[in-house]
Amino acid sequence: MAGSAKIPKREFNEILVEFGLPRVNAVREAADQILGQYVLETAKGKFRLRFETPRSEMEIKRELDFLIFLRKHGFPCLLPIADRRGRHYREWDGQTIALYKHSDGHCLSVEEMSLGQLENTGRVLADLHLIGKSYKKGVDSRFGFERICEIYREARVRLPHYFKRIIRTLDEELDYLNHYLEAKLPKGVIHGDLYPESLRFKGDKIVLITRVDAGARGKFIFDLANAVNLFCYVDTRYHLKKFEALVTGYEALRTLSLAEWDAFPNELRFSAFRLAATRLHDFFYASADERERINREFHDFYERLRVLRREREGGMEPMLMAMATGYDYRKYQRVKAVEKRSSR
Repeated sequence: MAGSAKIPKREFNEILVEFGLPRVNAVREAADQILGQYVLETAKGKFRLRFETPRSEMEIKRELDFLIFLRKHGFPCLLPIADRRGRHYREWDGQTIALYKHSDGHCLSVEEMSLGQLENTGRVLADLHLIGKSYKKGVDSRFGFERICEIYREARVRLPHYFKRIIRTLDEELDYLNHYLEAKLPKGVIHGDLYPESLRFKGDKIVLITRVDAGARGKFIFDLANAVNLFCYVDTRYHLKKFEALVTGYEALRTLSLAEWDAFPNELRFSAFRLAATRLHDFFYASADERERINREFHDFYERLRVLRREREGGMEPMLMAMATGYDYRKYQRVKAVEKRSSR
């Protein structure tokens, strides 16, 4: 039974019985299939039924465990429903399924997002970083420098000769990052891939984040820099007001240290390099109908990197000035004092 196949209503009822829920009143295929392929309406509300992508049992269990942890702390992620035996996923006709509470909300492009919505995006990212401090089951992020090096080198050997200029730029950037990326920065649970498409809004409020990596650990400033690359770059340039709104929201909950402010420009460059390198890698493994989209995304992220390397204009200078003047020593010391007292 494929996730996209038509399923008889009787089978939906059988699934809901296993989760201790009433019969289906109505079923529809979801337009937004990130949250689940089907929306099931019952007397107890709406639910999303999702057929999980093929993964190991350990990977699925780790993700669901992390989602449950986050929801206990009020984070707006998907809430998996437990069945009558307390399981949050189960096998059904040869596939792994999970059931989630349905959440209404609007998906917006970065062009549509208000400064208030961007500020709340920064705030929810900082909230994840703070909540994750008490999560002890995390794993190393797949976005680490060594892993991205491997991904790029796998793709590089397959690039045609007429990509010489792009190869030279990426090779130079890899060498630069190898020498200048700072490793000793605050770390913990990060999102790693917070795309605009993963957020659902009601007004300015974020009511749902659709995907959260299963307790991946990495540098907090990398996570914020990645969000800047994905939320603050519109129409071939970075926008200072968007950057300021995102960072203001983040610092409302977690103040950046001086070392993080200093590392910010290089983390932006690493994020852009990572986004370009992974698209380059994905291109060679994608189906023919996906390659055009992936190629477009690669060039989009490559142009971000060129702006950050200051090879072309694109709003980098105002952002650099904001980073250079963004650190507030007195504010940071107050935050550290509060953290010290609370840890006693």
